[in-house]
Amino acid sequence: MEWARMAASDVNFRTLDLNLLRVFDEVMAARNLTRAAASLAMTQPAVSNALRRLRDALGDELVVRAGYGVTPTPRAIALWPVVREALASLQASVAPAVFDPATSRQNFVLAMADATAAILVPPLVRHIEATAPGVSLRVLPLTTRDPRALLEAGEVDMAVGYFPAVVAAIGLQTMQSGTPDNFSHALLYSGEYVCVMRRGHPLVRDLNASPLTLDAYCEAHHLLVSFSGRPFGFIDEALAAINRTRRVVITVNQFFTAGRVVAGSDLLTVLPRHFLPSTGMQDELLVVELPFEVPPVRVDMVWHRRAQALAAQRWLREAISEVARSWSPITAAAVGQ
Repeated sequence: MEWARMAASDVNFRTLDLNLLRVFDEVMAARNLTRAAASLAMTQPAVSNALRRLRDALGDELVVRAGYGVTPTPRAIALWPVVREALASLQASVAPAVFDPATSRQNFVLAMADATAAILVPPLVRHIEATAPGVSLRVLPLTTRDPRALLEAGEVDMAVGYFPAVVAAIGLQTMQSGTPDNFSHALLYSGEYVCVMRRGHPLVRDLNASPLTLDAYCEAHHLLVSFSGRPFGFIDEALAAINRTRRVVITVNQFFTAGRVVAGSDLLTVLPRHFLPSTGMQDELLVVELPFEVPPVRVDMVWHRRAQALAAQRWLREAISEVARSWSPITAAAVGQ
């Protein structure tokens, strides 16, 4: 029986029209048959017919209609990353595209937090307008400290941010297996986190005589910036390591919102020092050194290795690296190699 199932699977693959996989990839990316048809320069009935043939070949519905689009089945979700990576590898090997930024109409999707976007996006836009006027960007809010699922699914081309656990995991995987991880990363710049409060905060009186103490910090009320909404961040981890805790009153998912709330309250928060000039709130906020050790802000870009050799993706990495280098002296070398 097992042999029969294997033989049937082999026959299905040998007779499978691989063009159907391109349709499947586009439908999964768009989650809408009309948009997928437009991207493929096909009619919607032709896309529906291709999906039907692929369903018959694989023995799975793959997608089901839901509202104005389609929802993938568990089999489709598991299959899509493999299909997308295989198609990207074939494109890079068989028909490598020559990316001409001056004429390209490429659309790139980036994921980053508002603090990172405030630093990188303005010079990146100027760079694109000067060198690649037809290129467009879509910047999505970063909602996680681990963007690998977004990259694996092809939802974004690049994630830019503070990903210490991801960077460590990529290095560990490469070191342990001797082969590259599915993801790559490059350092863009480094900075530091600082404690931020309003200039009229009650603690300011004590700060005139001495630095902020650990006891005063832990006794204050705090605002936490958490992309995922999780009410426990790396600051809480650093405090836990020295057997201390703090009282988090509110959690928000944007650094700019944090600055605005703190400017009008007696809450403390922690922000990247380099982000503050872009908020327009410097006159309202007081920056104080944290009374305990925290890791530096290491801003990396992370991408999937299936995009490593694609000319357009290489151009994107180099463009982001260039604008980061123009802003900060601490950047990664040899980005995109």
